[in-house]
Amino acid sequence: MGPTVQVMPGPGKSFEAFTFDQAGCKQYAESSVAGQAQNANNRAVGAAAIGTVLGAGLGAAIGGGRGAAIGAGSGAIAGTGLGMGSSSNEQYSIQQQYDNAFAQCMYSKGNMVPGYGPMMVNSPPPGPPDISLTAAVQQQLIRLGYLRGAADGVAGPRTASAISQFESVSGMQVDGMPSPPLLARLQATP
Repeated sequence: MGPTVQVMPGPGKSFEAFTFDQAGCKQYAESSVAGQAQNANNRAVGAAAIGTVLGAGLGAAIGGGRGAAIGAGSGAIAGTGLGMGSSSNEQYSIQQQYDNAFAQCMYSKGNMVPGYGPMMVNSPPPGPPDISLTAAVQQQLIRLGYLRGAADGVAGPRTASAISQFESVSGMQVDGMPSPPLLARLQATP
């Protein structure tokens, strides 16, 4: 068993770090499905054995010794087929569980996993806005008449109020926070 999910190293991650993540995540995924594959195989073997015994019994009841042999053979084939079908379905489900655990682990370590949204490593850290961004937003707000005074780079209540006014007038979502999209909109406003 192994992952069937394609994962790529996260931005700026070395291949060595990626392979270390991969090895750890394979162990994690294996532990999350531990024993399930063997249990599914044991149930498949049990179904084949039960089919053989039932087939032999029915064959003996119908045709004596020769019927028992034919019934056992038929029962073994039918039981094996049923067991294999059931085992195959269980194996598929186990593989999905394994893949989910592997993908979650790799994503949590900052690697790129298809279908798992934006990379966590690209998200800005929580905290105050960048001072240079705030100053640039303030300069544009001053230019447009929404803010008075000097651009000091401090995102205080006056700056938040000016941003909210501009966002409201411009049809933007109002949050009162400096951001790159806000700065771009301010710069594009004559």
